[in-house]
Amino acid sequence: MSVPQAITELITLADGREITIETGKLAKQADGSVVVKMGGTMLLATVVANKEANPGVDFLPLTVDYREKFYAGGKIPGNFFRREARPSDQEILTMRLVDRVLRPLFPEDFHAEVQVMISLISYDGQSIPDDLAGLAASSAIAITDIPFNGPMSEVRVVRINGELSINPNYADLKDSDLDIMVGATKDSIVMVEGEMKEISEQEMLEAITFAHAEIKKQVEAQERLAEKVGKSFPKREYNHENHDEAIREKVWKETYDKVYEVARTPSGKEERGEKFKAVLAEFLAQYVEDAEELERVTPFAKIYYHDVEKEAMRNMILNDKIRLDGRDPETIRPIWSEIDYLPGAHGSAIFTRGETQSLTAVTLGSVKDANMVDSVMVNYDERFFLHYNFPPFSTGEARPLRGTSRREVGHGNLAQRALANMIPEENPYTIRIVSDILESNGSSSMATVCAGTLALMDAGIQIAKPVSGIAMGLVTDTKTGNFTVLSDILGDEDHLGDMDFKVTGTADGITACQMDIKIQGLSMDIMEKALLQAKDGRLHILNKITETIAEPRTDVKPHAPKMVMMEIPKDFIGAVIGPGGKIIQQMQKDTDTVIAIEEIGEIGRIEISGVSREKINEAIAKINEITFVPVVGEVYNGKVVKVMDFGAFVAIAKGTEGLLHISEIEWSRLDTVPYKEGDEVEVKFMGYDDRKKMKLSRKVLLPRPPRAEGQGRPERSDRPERSDRPNRPEGQRRPEGQRRSEGDRERRHDGERRHDGDRRNDGERRQERERRPEGDQPAGDQNPSSEE
Repeated sequence: MSVPQAITELITLADGREITIETGKLAKQADGSVVVKMGGTMLLATVVANKEANPGVDFLPLTVDYREKFYAGGKIPGNFFRREARPSDQEILTMRLVDRVLRPLFPEDFHAEVQVMISLISYDGQSIPDDLAGLAASSAIAITDIPFNGPMSEVRVVRINGELSINPNYADLKDSDLDIMVGATKDSIVMVEGEMKEISEQEMLEAITFAHAEIKKQVEAQERLAEKVGKSFPKREYNHENHDEAIREKVWKETYDKVYEVARTPSGKEERGEKFKAVLAEFLAQYVEDAEELERVTPFAKIYYHDVEKEAMRNMILNDKIRLDGRDPETIRPIWSEIDYLPGAHGSAIFTRGETQSLTAVTLGSVKDANMVDSVMVNYDERFFLHYNFPPFSTGEARPLRGTSRREVGHGNLAQRALANMIPEENPYTIRIVSDILESNGSSSMATVCAGTLALMDAGIQIAKPVSGIAMGLVTDTKTGNFTVLSDILGDEDHLGDMDFKVTGTADGITACQMDIKIQGLSMDIMEKALLQAKDGRLHILNKITETIAEPRTDVKPHAPKMVMMEIPKDFIGAVIGPGGKIIQQMQKDTDTVIAIEEIGEIGRIEISGVSREKINEAIAKINEITFVPVVGEVYNGKVVKVMDFGAFVAIAKGTEGLLHISEIEWSRLDTVPYKEGDEVEVKFMGYDDRKKMKLSRKVLLPRPPRAEGQGRPERSDRPERSDRPNRPEGQRRPEGQRRSEGDRERRHDGERRHDGDRRNDGERRQERERRPEGDQPAGDQNPSSEE
């Protein structure tokens, strides 16, 4: 059997890099399968769609799954089972990016189950896999007969040194000030998500436009591939919905005006929902006496009544500029916030906007508390992360809890990216933020951003600037071209509207965004109006935040861990840790601190955390003792550890001792060392001698006494110049009684010359001479200098 001949299509990026789409070789039993390759990075995407919808299903049961095979990068999973297990947060985020673009492109009446599976099967360390995931998924669908209003594609846009580029290498991301994913068809933008470093609204629009131009090329490549394959035309026929036009007409006629009136009457979420249900119940009441007819009519009535609600609300907003809660399109709901609500947390805040509320807490930890990220692409410790929880009671529901949902992962990631660039680089803490949503009726993720800002400032984290967020909506009339942009949307406005656009930022620019567009052909003019209106709302919310707390606390709370960073030479890391970690473990136990050491180049970076600053200082002192290296010229407060006839050994740090010679104690001559063990003495480190022994001096810290009259050598002006002095022939001894010159004695002392067979240095011999009885001195030392 020969190798199947693959069908390929090539996409060339502006910088010359190539993307290849290949089909016909792998996974041939799937409805569609493609391999997308860029450099050495390869994705396999497959799609399968059932021919018929399951009974009772009136929505699109689409599943998008993305998995990274560790073998793709030559790695073995680091978990206990050594195999790929539950998807990581990054994999879930990639699933969401693809799902949010694919889902609105399927026909509204198509309800067959669809499963798209994307696998990373090779990774070259450069090309980022999720940049290609949308292209791979759409290509797999495009070559099939599955009904689909595509193709579409997704690209990553970054800006590095002011230049926009598409699908950069992974190493280039750290240098970018804009990083967004854009998903679109040939005609329309469908999805935008990413983070920025305080860019303007116009700069964001430029990046989206730049991305769309590249996406159009990738869509055209998919269309060419579909033509080569040939099985994508015509699309399969289906009939997943049954309708009764008579019931539709009756529902619209009897309920529209009532629904419109309920929508125009400002009310809360729960009250409004009850009123809408009452209108439907009133309509169905006419069939109560005929149970069979009631059973037949009810499913149709519910579908058509939903359309009535949607149309009534949209017309009210477009024509009357009135919203469900009575606001105009630009008004923000009432806001109140509070900090320091949880006394046990390191920082906490409540942020409430209308019927949306977030209780957020900040926890500060050490490097040992970092979130370990282990994937095919990267392996690192995440020092700032945010977790978002959405319990069912927040919307008044009772439903099973089945772990963290994809939605919770996605909303938490958006809030984390909004705040991440405001955390200072010198921050020593691992920071975990947890947002518990207690009420929800519109954009709980943006409430998380606001509460997160408040909690960080309450915790004493010196964020660069406060950040706020707002969710925007859109209602359009495609027939007339009329549209209304909505600020701070409600849950119903999100569900029944045409756009959900979340944007976060400081007073100086945008830090993150997430946009989902449900209609085709949204113009850049509408998008620009939405961005500018969002800026006004964002600044309004920011002012409300700063009324609660204007700037971060100057310090962390008393019960929060304090953190100190210090650096030591790499050679001392082993000494601090000790054999088997014995020294560092004992140090942590003694000081009630957490100590972590990381080797970075030629240094060891030490992080010390603890609640008590005194205990931290104690740990620092212990480490300094171990890593102490004296500095020449520095003054130290030492302790005498041993007294000898010729001086005292003084410890200036634990394990670091030096000789304080008797001649270096005072300027005057001493016969005995005036210290005992345990005495403290201030000394100056003078350096090392030829034998690498420390030299200490006390007398250099004392004022030098004036010479007594008639004592010591004559003034320089009374002495003959060196050139006039008689020279002694080489080898001739100095005449008996002639005094040795000061220069000779200094040279002899500095060189530590020794007599043949005498291992004593000059200092030791001087001390011996000084201890001899007067008159028993050699002739040349009868008149010693006062400096000795």
